[in-house]
Amino acid sequence: MPRTLILGIGNTLLTDEGVGVYALHALHRQFGHLPDLDFLDGGTLSFTLAGAIEEADHLIVLDAAELNAEPGVVHTFEDAAMDGFLGAARRSVHEVGLIDLMDIARLTEHVPHRRALIGIQPHRFEWGETPSPELIAALPRVKAEFRRLLESWGCLKVAA
Repeated sequence: MPRTLILGIGNTLLTDEGVGVYALHALHRQFGHLPDLDFLDGGTLSFTLAGAIEEADHLIVLDAAELNAEPGVVHTFEDAAMDGFLGAARRSVHEVGLIDLMDIARLTEHVPHRRALIGIQPHRFEWGETPSPELIAALPRVKAEFRRLLESWGCLKVAA
């Protein structure tokens, strides 16, 4: 079974900016018992995450993303669509760091075989340790997208 890295990124001190980390913890509570899933809180990104990305067969990134949509909208970008989204101008709060990490993986020829970004449209960025109600309401959609990815990639063989 391939190893899948689930990477939640964001700053949990800035309300909706931390939604990727909040989603990571929610998914870990539900799917953490599965042996081939590695859950990693990536915070606000660092080059130290390059090794974990390079070692993964599959990668799922959870993050607040500018989708030009209503707060709480969830959109998944897979494989080339993820690469294109990250390469577009100012679409993700962490795009420079995530682009850099993916470029390191490309340079070392260790890009995860399958990769996806589950982006959640934020409502606000201000001091606070709780996401907006719109983003809390989006977590079931994030879980559904996560499960869909695992099933379509052949990473979820039994009901979780």
